[in-house]
Amino acid sequence: MSDKTPAQTIGEMLDVVTEKLPRFFTDLVTSLYSEEAATNMAKAVGALYKELINAGFKPDDALAMAKDYLNTYKSMLESIKINNNQK
Repeated sequence: MSDKTPAQTIGEMLDVVTEKLPRFFTDLVTSLYSEEAATNMAKAVGALYKELINAGFKPDDALAMAKDYLNTYKSMLESIKINNNQK
């Protein structure tokens, strides 16, 4: 059994989190803004638009929904980036 107190164990875990979490978010944001990620996002938005058209939505409505989808993704990335920069 360990001779460490719960406070020591928690302190060590917090040290690891403090050290590794900022790097994790940096790597996540970098991967989301890569050329490959952009290509995949373009395919996803195009597929969404196409499926909406195939489902009977008017082109203008489908375009608005595809834009909303892309803006939601953009907002999520900005939120991650802002939160990462505050650390």
